[in-house]
Amino acid sequence: MSKLASGLLSCALLLTSSLFSGSSLAMSTSPATGYTQTRYPVMLVQGILAFDSIAGVDYWYKIADKLEAEGATVFTAHINAFNDSVSRGEQLIAELDNIRATHPGIEKFNLIAHSQGGLTSRYVMNVRPDLVASVTTMGSPHQGAPVADVLNGVFAEGTLQGGLFETVVNAVGSLIDRLSGDSVGTGDARSLTREFTREGAQAFNRAFPAGLPATSCGEGAASVTLQGHSIRLYSWAGAQPFTNILDPLDYLFATTGLLHGGEKNDGITGRCSSHFGKVIRDDYAMNHGDLINQVLGLHSLTSTDPLSLYRTHANRLKQAGL
Repeated sequence: MSKLASGLLSCALLLTSSLFSGSSLAMSTSPATGYTQTRYPVMLVQGILAFDSIAGVDYWYKIADKLEAEGATVFTAHINAFNDSVSRGEQLIAELDNIRATHPGIEKFNLIAHSQGGLTSRYVMNVRPDLVASVTTMGSPHQGAPVADVLNGVFAEGTLQGGLFETVVNAVGSLIDRLSGDSVGTGDARSLTREFTREGAQAFNRAFPAGLPATSCGEGAASVTLQGHSIRLYSWAGAQPFTNILDPLDYLFATTGLLHGGEKNDGITGRCSSHFGKVIRDDYAMNHGDLINQVLGLHSLTSTDPLSLYRTHANRLKQAGL
């Protein structure tokens, strides 16, 4: 198991240098049909490796452009690449407050979040519901991710290998933050992996239960009211770790997906773990990278185009008055 975890870490560190990025903080100026023109702007909230744009490649590959082309106003979060969701949530709150202060007329946001971004967004909606119109999570491990338990076991806290793991991953995270122009302070790799163990996820869920299913693998509430603010909740997920032989991430996810035993998963998040709010669908033929149209738009040729999911969802939010 230690060789597996070491290999996974090596793959992850190699991929961080070139695969992901995100859109810059900018409002759309493109001609629009209005199909994706939501009442409240969209804030895209990244998972781990949370950067904006590195070497011209977006974390949300072509997603912001797709939404903006038909009328949406889109922002992308500036948060640590590696940190716990509470710390990242506080960074996001500061950014949302700043946007409201500098863009008259913006009251709240539709948070659309991938992976850990879902927990980051859940924190924000619980402590600052006045900022949030809706939260949508994609492939978010709300009940934890087996790979985190493996990493925490192999690179145990207080051991030599654990200390090396923290040093290397924190350094990579700081590099990612700098390359993407994010001045958000130092991250914490250990707090990240600890949060996504089964025990860590349970602790987070006890503190912030809104929107989670009341039964195992059930569906959460479609909306919640927090401090007098009504918030709509949605989620969707993939259930196929390997989708395209040309995509380098597929080989990583095909390996990590084995940690789920027989449960359908996207390579990181189990199908049931992804459930939050209204479950749009939890079995797309997509892996954890396909959910954000990575790498470079490579995905299953026989399944739904990831870009169409975001376009359709923006219209869903529009029809809901959001």
